[in-house]
Amino acid sequence: MSLSVPSVQRFSGAGLRVGVAAARFNEKHVDSLLAQVRAQLLEAGVKERSIEVVRVPGSNELPSALQLLAGRRKFDVLIALGVLIRGDTIHYELIADAATHALQHLSLSLKTPVINGIVVAEKQSQADDRCFGKVPRGAEFALSALEMATLKRRLSKS
Repeated sequence: MSLSVPSVQRFSGAGLRVGVAAARFNEKHVDSLLAQVRAQLLEAGVKERSIEVVRVPGSNELPSALQLLAGRRKFDVLIALGVLIRGDTIHYELIADAATHALQHLSLSLKTPVINGIVVAEKQSQADDRCFGKVPRGAEFALSALEMATLKRRLSKS
């Protein structure tokens, strides 16, 4: 992940419906991302009742969870939240790659923006920075969700 972020634009979340799937693996990290996402969405005007959150075991299950969630209700945007940290094997790379491809496929098949909020880190300190402070990825994921949901609504009316 780059430390450089796009310029921040503000979008109203009024009337938006947001679905979130969050992994329980690396739970403290993901809980922090989820809190940041929720705070940013609420600050932008998304109503608490318009944010639906489901929890799943790990990042590999996020695409399935979002697909199931989207089958229950129409959302303007979906967000997947997870944290993968390198271990002794390449397992984290396999999960990151598979989840990324599945989330992209899901977005295109549903015609609904899906924000890939899976933090992939080489070491614990990188994950800590991105989830607990120095680099507030959760807030960035929420801002991306707001922008993409607004774009979807604007282009759907054309």
